[in-house]
Amino acid sequence: MIDSLKKYKAFLIGLLIIVPIFVLLDYLNFINIPRDQPGEVIVITIFWTLIVALPIHNYQYLKRKKKAVIGIAALFVLLFITVLIDSFMKLPDNPITFILLMVFWFGLAYFLVPNFIKKYWKFIVLLYTPLLLYFLYLRLFSGDLEAYLKIKEETPFYIFFIPIPIFFFLWVFEQWKWIQELKKEKSKTELSLLKTQINPHFFFNTLNNLYALTVKNSPQAPEVILKLSDMMRYTIYDGEKETVKISDEIEYLHNYIELHKIRYRKSVEIIFNHNINTNINVPPLLYIILLENAFKHGIETLAENAFILIDLYEDTDFIYFEIKNNFDASELNNSKGIGLQNLKRRLSLLYNQQHELIIDSKNNIYKTLLKTPKHA
Repeated sequence: MIDSLKKYKAFLIGLLIIVPIFVLLDYLNFINIPRDQPGEVIVITIFWTLIVALPIHNYQYLKRKKKAVIGIAALFVLLFITVLIDSFMKLPDNPITFILLMVFWFGLAYFLVPNFIKKYWKFIVLLYTPLLLYFLYLRLFSGDLEAYLKIKEETPFYIFFIPIPIFFFLWVFEQWKWIQELKKEKSKTELSLLKTQINPHFFFNTLNNLYALTVKNSPQAPEVILKLSDMMRYTIYDGEKETVKISDEIEYLHNYIELHKIRYRKSVEIIFNHNINTNINVPPLLYIILLENAFKHGIETLAENAFILIDLYEDTDFIYFEIKNNFDASELNNSKGIGLQNLKRRLSLLYNQQHELIIDSKNNIYKTLLKTPKHA
C-alpha cells in the first residue's frame, strides 16, 4: 500500500491541488461546474490533475532545467490570464481563450516532452491546423452567436479532442520503444561480457605446452603457434560479431581439438562429424563451452580409452550440436562452473526460449544436445 502511494505520489499531490482550485473558482463564478454531469467533471478533473502531476513527477528533471521551470511558470501565468479573460468577456467558446489555451497546452507539452514535440511537430501541425481553422470558421463566420450554438449542438465537437488520445498513445509507444532499446542494449552488453568469459585456462595451458615444445625444438611448435594464433584472432575479433559462418566455428573447434591432442600422452578417440550447410550463420563461440566441458570433465578424468563424439547437423528449421563423452565418475568434479551457466544465460538472450539444451548422464556417458533455430 505504501509503495503504491509512493509510486503515484505526484498524481495524489496533483489531485489535492486541483480539487480545491476548482471549488474556489466555481465559488467565485470563474468557472461553472455542472452538477448534473458527474462523468464530465471526473474526466476533466483527472485531466487537469495529470497536467499538474507531470511537473511534480519530473521535479528532478525540472530542477536541472531552470529555463524549463521559468517557461512552465510563464505558461501557468498565461493560463491564469486566459481564465480571467474568459471570465470577464463571458463569451461562449471565446476564440481568444481557445487560441491562448492551445498556446498553453503546446507550450507545456514542449517543456515536459521536448524530444517528442520536436520529432512529431509536423504531424501535430497537420492535425491541429485544420481543426483550429474549422473552429474559427464556425465561431466567427457561421452567423451570430445563436446560429453558432445551434451548429454546435448538431456538430460532433468531440472531433476536436480526437488528437489527444492519438498523441497519448503515440507517446506511450515511444516510451515502450525506448524501453525496448534499453533492454536490447543491455542484452548486447551482457552477451558481449558472456562471450569474453570463455575459460582462459586453455590458452595458458597451451602456452605452457608451446614453451615445452620450443625448448625441445619440436617440429610441432610452428603448428601449435599457428593454430593458437588463429584461435586467439577468432576469439578476439570474430567473437565480437553478432553472427559468423558456421564453417568458421567448425574450424575453431577443430583447432581446439588438435591443440588438445598434442597435450595428451594417452589413448584418446575424438571424432567430429559435421553434415551441415557451411554458409549458415550462427552466433560465435556458441559450442566451445560444451566441447571444453567434454575435455575437462571427460578425457582429463580418464587414464585411457577416453573418447569424445561430436555431431553437428541440421534440419529445415534447427541446428543440432550433439556431443558425447565418457568419464570416470570417481574423478568427476561436481562443482558448478561458470561456463555452462554463462552458456544458458547467453542462449536465453539470443533465442528467447526457442532453443533446447538437453543434458543427460548415464552409465559413465555424458551426453549434451543443443538445438537452436537457424538464423536468417
